[in-house]
Amino acid sequence: MRLIDLSQPVTDNGPNCPAHPPVRVNIAADHPADGWRLETLSMATHTGSHVDAPFHKMAEGKRLGALPLETFVGPAYIADLRGIEASTPITPEMLSLALPGSSESADTLRDAIVLLATGWGDIRAKTELWESKSPYLSPDGASYLVSRGVRAVGIDHYSIGGSGADNDATHINLLSADVWIVEELRFPEEVFALPQPVHFWCLPVNFGADASGAFCRPVIMID
Repeated sequence: MRLIDLSQPVTDNGPNCPAHPPVRVNIAADHPADGWRLETLSMATHTGSHVDAPFHKMAEGKRLGALPLETFVGPAYIADLRGIEASTPITPEMLSLALPGSSESADTLRDAIVLLATGWGDIRAKTELWESKSPYLSPDGASYLVSRGVRAVGIDHYSIGGSGADNDATHINLLSADVWIVEELRFPEEVFALPQPVHFWCLPVNFGADASGAFCRPVIMID
């Protein structure tokens, strides 16, 4: 078995959603003075690679604890959208070209995880371009994926809906259908040569039953 890491690192003052508290990683104890090493963390739970439960955007939505752990493991299709321009909405037409479509069974994506590879994970930095001009899943693109029966959707940026006016609608169109979200991925070049679907894992940290989301370690497992 081999694991391909799709996660983004969490570092002191590292990139994150600018609307969230800044990331702080402090060394609380260290060698040789203390005889051990210990770091303290201060950041939002939606920092770095993380999952969104429906409760993240909807007061009556399911909390993270209501989602079975098994849902975070399963078949995933990678939509190769690299080369997409900044601030471009990902539409149903673009998705139908990048994913198994009408020429195959209508159930191809049912209960699958869809991962949107825009290339933005490769330029992750505290810049205006990365923070505010990413490509994003449009609200009607989100509705299209819901209509295909997907289990979850991921993207290689901190927000699947971007940072503009469509952000809430994209999130709600997915989360209101109990389609959970994984954000802040990064796709190594080798994943684009893999046969699809790939076997995807992104187990969230247990922050308790009422959490709106949590850090995760997304990987592709290869036998």
